[in-house]
Amino acid sequence: MADHASAFSENIVIALNTVYTMWLREMLRFKRSKSRIIGSLATPLFFLVILGTAFNSSFEMRSGGQTNIGFLAPGIIGMTILFSSLVGGVSIIWDREFGFLKEILIAPVPRFFVALGKALGGVTTAMIQGTLIMLIAFVIGVEFQSYLGMAASVGVMLLIGLGFIGLGIALASQTESHEGFQMIMTFITMPVLLLSGAFFRIGDLPSWLKTLVYLDPLTYGIMALRYTLMGETEIPIHICIAVLFLFAAATIGLGGYMFQKAKA
Repeated sequence: MADHASAFSENIVIALNTVYTMWLREMLRFKRSKSRIIGSLATPLFFLVILGTAFNSSFEMRSGGQTNIGFLAPGIIGMTILFSSLVGGVSIIWDREFGFLKEILIAPVPRFFVALGKALGGVTTAMIQGTLIMLIAFVIGVEFQSYLGMAASVGVMLLIGLGFIGLGIALASQTESHEGFQMIMTFITMPVLLLSGAFFRIGDLPSWLKTLVYLDPLTYGIMALRYTLMGETEIPIHICIAVLFLFAAATIGLGGYMFQKAKA
């Protein structure tokens, strides 16, 4: 009995060390890539300022209200998390090209925890970027409902990030080239973003398009962010959180399974 308990404790320590090591590696890679940090912030900032100003002066929603910077801010934060999380999977392809993936796969540690460490590292970088965009939006004049709501939105970012980086790891584990992965990402990200309600209200849409919007997991992330930051949502918050949680659990499980099947 004591031997089983000791072996179990040892396995737990190995798993935690594996997750921490992979997480730390992703953090150091992010810290040393200054161009990546600047690029990841510049694009959503341009969207927020230029698109928000243009929409505010040009469009008015059928149900009333305007698509101003305050309305767009949760959508732009969700877009930042989406792009950063999915692209986080590309580190697997880089590791394969440079031979590091082979060393990981032959290491005497469970592959699932390697994938989990990579996922947590990618999610952390995505949350940093999303939080910075939120703070920049606050500084330039977006009126969020409360500081508590801003803090709660970080938890929503975590669920969104876990969901999409799990998907990114699953796809990257089965993709041989960097170019192929980029094509898949482009094919996925644009429909997911455009159907998420980031730039419009769901209630104003025709029924056939509304059905597609409800099938998009990012929709529930955007609605949850809009609730925590602006105090409004078109989908009840408990449904949003439940869908995000199930989506994250499913894709992390899928990502871990596909990574175990990955070839060096």
